[in-house]
Amino acid sequence: MVDLAQVRTDLEALMTDTVRVRRLIGTDITGAPAWTTIYEGVGALLSTHGQIVVSQLSGVDWLGEASAWYQLMTPLSAPVADPGDQVQVVTAAAETAAFEGRTWFVEARTQAATVEVVRVTRLDEQNGTLAVGV
Repeated sequence: MVDLAQVRTDLEALMTDTVRVRRLIGTDITGAPAWTTIYEGVGALLSTHGQIVVSQLSGVDWLGEASAWYQLMTPLSAPVADPGDQVQVVTAAAETAAFEGRTWFVEARTQAATVEVVRVTRLDEQNGTLAVGV
């Protein structure tokens, strides 16, 4: 039997980046987009390759066969992100330094399952129509 608490601990130990999730709340007086931060804390951004590595390290594929190229892992205590929310990597560990300063949009609601060990959110790198004016 899999020890879910241990899997959760192991996965959270891999969350070495600081991420910020912001939600658009309208525009400011100048017409520029106005955002509110809904989460800032530990997280890990994974490409499809990173998802394969995590499943190899944990021995269990908790991230599933997702079509998104990028996924954000955060602790279960993090709020659920909504489509259109913006994800930024504020600081990145040396191994993930290429992610620092990059921005993504939440592609779909946070994935849900009967058994969850981390919060997983599908992302689209900021370059589509959602990014216009941001």
